[in-house]
Amino acid sequence: MAAAQVFNTLGKIGLGVALAGGIVNSALFNVDGGHRAVIFDRFAGVRQEVVGEGTHFMIPWVQNPIIYDIRARPKNVPTVTGSKDLQNVNITLRILFRPRPDALPGIYTTLGQDYDDRVLPSITNEVLKAVVAEFDAGELITQRETVSMRVHTELTSRASQFGLILDDISITHLTFAKEFSAAVELKQVAQQEAEKARFLVEKAEQVKTASVISAEGDTEAAELLASAFAHAGEGLIELRRIETAEEIASHLSQSRSVVYLPQGQQTLLSLPQ
Repeated sequence: MAAAQVFNTLGKIGLGVALAGGIVNSALFNVDGGHRAVIFDRFAGVRQEVVGEGTHFMIPWVQNPIIYDIRARPKNVPTVTGSKDLQNVNITLRILFRPRPDALPGIYTTLGQDYDDRVLPSITNEVLKAVVAEFDAGELITQRETVSMRVHTELTSRASQFGLILDDISITHLTFAKEFSAAVELKQVAQQEAEKARFLVEKAEQVKTASVISAEGDTEAAELLASAFAHAGEGLIELRRIETAEEIASHLSQSRSVVYLPQGQQTLLSLPQ
């Protein structure tokens, strides 16, 4: 009987400890690193205090913690809009966002936990349509940095109204309609053909200029020769004839197949080798 009473007492104590442990465990919650918690009270509603990292107490059943990730996360938002010259533009933004910790109670009250899906697509479309409409299709390519800065400034301002911080905004995709892309390609081909034609024209002009210069040189040379003939008479021609004869004789004397026939003799004499 005594042993049964002891076991019965131990069982009651164990049950009490287990019950107390369950109650204590249900009154504790953890907030991991990079997270914050918003407390919803069944009687007072959403509390304005934001709970930081660590283990915290709460009133079971009465209070419920809602955990938010406050680390930066990426989100791609595609948009189809029109440029200033009425060209369809497919543009995609990559946004690195995070909620402002002190704004979490308001975010939970007005937007819920899927705030990024509710806010970012709508404000991104709004800002992109307004900014892209101020630029022509060509300017969107040549002034891409300016467009990106405008989008960053206006989108950051709009997101701050919802308690969001945008750490980075970048244009990752920018394309146009097939018709416009084909027109751009044809324009590039035409420009290349025009450059080629300009090069050929410049080359022809250079050849023409060279021919004129060469002709002018020949004319000047002929004038100089005529002047020399006028001053020296036939003596210059005779000198050139003698020089030419000496050059021919020199070449013939070095050839092994040349024979010499003296004047007035009919017999061929081989020249000594």
